[in-house]
Amino acid sequence: MRKPVAAVLSVAALVTAGCGAQVDTSSDAKATTSVTLTNCGKKVTYDKVPSRMVTNDVGITELMFALGLEDRMAGFVMPDDKGDLGGVPWKDGYDKVPWLSKDQVTKENVLDARADMVFAGWNYGFREDAGFTPDALRKLGVSSYVLTESCRNGRTDTSRGIMPSLEALYTDLTNLGRLFGVEDRAAELIAGFQKQVADVEAKAPKRADRPKVFLYDSGEDQPFTSGRYAAPDQIIGKAGGVNVMHDLEDSWTTVGWETVVERNPDVIVICDYGDVGAEQKKRFPLSYAPLRNVSAVKRQRIFTLDYVDLVESPRNPSAIARLGAYLRTR
Repeated sequence: MRKPVAAVLSVAALVTAGCGAQVDTSSDAKATTSVTLTNCGKKVTYDKVPSRMVTNDVGITELMFALGLEDRMAGFVMPDDKGDLGGVPWKDGYDKVPWLSKDQVTKENVLDARADMVFAGWNYGFREDAGFTPDALRKLGVSSYVLTESCRNGRTDTSRGIMPSLEALYTDLTNLGRLFGVEDRAAELIAGFQKQVADVEAKAPKRADRPKVFLYDSGEDQPFTSGRYAAPDQIIGKAGGVNVMHDLEDSWTTVGWETVVERNPDVIVICDYGDVGAEQKKRFPLSYAPLRNVSAVKRQRIFTLDYVDLVESPRNPSAIARLGAYLRTR
């Protein structure tokens, strides 16, 4: 299925306009003025405007690029399995900002970069088992901001997500805009994204006619998928579908194949990243015997989106437009 060129170009035009944006140097005058933000339900005070931010993973990094904050970054950390970065609207950001590591973000690469702040998320860099947490960084004199999509919600020790994913995206853009003194840029991005999403919603079928969609990230014994609070839930919903795992009060989580069979999705969305390519991920459900009677498998209704489309990022609205166009085909 061909991607809708107009939708891709519209978001590209919106964000490209800010790729070369310079942070207003007047924000330096505010360096001694503290800013208090609500992050993961807690008030966090920042005593100065960060000047050497380290980001972890592609979606988080591109939030900074979309806001034109390359000059406030010391570098980013991400694996090199997130697709071609040369043709994205934020190519200039990737050209300007050092790629610190293709492994995990660590205290060592943060300190080596002389970072004064880390922007990451739980399971997007922050992890208790390695001792890489906001509390641990604070002891080193490094502040943190936690990706809202990844906020722990207290339902279990590991469950994540406290608000719908687009609200999380807009919350982070608003917070970062306040912290770095680029509120107008953040508001411009949010307004453009909201309009793009509304345009897709206007074309969606009536709720009773919406296709059921299953997000397949990875896994053969058990599939890794999206619950209510990961980005795919609203990407699917705003595109005109229904996430069959919407009742799961978590973001990214594992389910059983028997649940997928029982809920009988009409479409499967593949998350493309990692060592197992999209074509191999497509072949598995098509050849896995327990899924043979699932509608999406029988009709071979399988659509691929990139990893960065499906985690909180400024690419979410474009993903909604592309998936929406696919769901409207029969």
